Amino acid sequence: MSTALTLPTLSVGDSIERYVQRVNAFPMLSPEEEHDLAIRHQEHNDLDAARQLVLSHLRVVVSIARGYSGYGLPQADLIQEGNIGLMKAVKRFEASRGVRLYSFAVHWIKAEIHEYILRNWRLVRIATTKAQRKLFFNLRSMKSSFAALTHVQAKEIADDLGVKPEEVLEMETRMTGQDVSLVADDGDDEGYAPIDWLADSHSEPTAVLARNRLDELQSVGIGAALDALDERSRRIIEARWLTDDGESSTLHDLAAEFNVSAERIRQIETKALQKMKQALLPAMV
Repeated sequence: MSTALTLPTLSVGDSIERYVQRVNAFPMLSPEEEHDLAIRHQEHNDLDAARQLVLSHLRVVVSIARGYSGYGLPQADLIQEGNIGLMKAVKRFEASRGVRLYSFAVHWIKAEIHEYILRNWRLVRIATTKAQRKLFFNLRSMKSSFAALTHVQAKEIADDLGVKPEEVLEMETRMTGQDVSLVADDGDDEGYAPIDWLADSHSEPTAVLARNRLDELQSVGIGAALDALDERSRRIIEARWLTDDGESSTLHDLAAEFNVSAERIRQIETKALQKMKQALLPAMV
């Protein structure tokens, strides 16, 4: 439905006041007009009826969106998200239930705005469960000041919302916390960024010892394992696995060099690798 409706939008450079004037110009519907339009849309898929229902309730979206201005997000985006919720409400509205569209649409409008705020208010999601979302959207309005909550105040809010005081204090911490960059800003030569205090896993003692052991196996152990091979087997292994330029020889290349079949080269290679593995096992334990 949203792709077929043409609605007023907040374009770049357009002011909120001008948009409000435009949506307020659309007349409110009487209960009878609203019922008739809803029937036309529901039973006949009349998009013009749906459009009139949406246009007459755009002012409702503006009113609801203004209640979320304290989250620091663009008012225009809040309104646009609310409009999406309104269109979803119109699509699902059933006039036969005896409820006005306004009452039915409020839930859908707020739901879309809530989702937008939770996606964009912080880089880290601060409310994921239903209970956390309820607490997130009620805590700001229930606080009497910008000061941190006392345990008594937290308990009062928790009792009103049916949650634990610890959950109230945790949500307050999440809401008042600021996003911190992991790395320092460009040109900032003073102080340290959080990344400077993170441990380097490559410098961990056991990791260093493991790398040293691996280097020893590669330089000494593999050399000894190669010495245990016959000349042809060693040549095949080196050509296939230990080239300096990273371009290994193919089975057919070596077959032509030794005047045997490619399958015979594969057999020699497999046997040589098994022999090297047995030679390396004692050094790896």
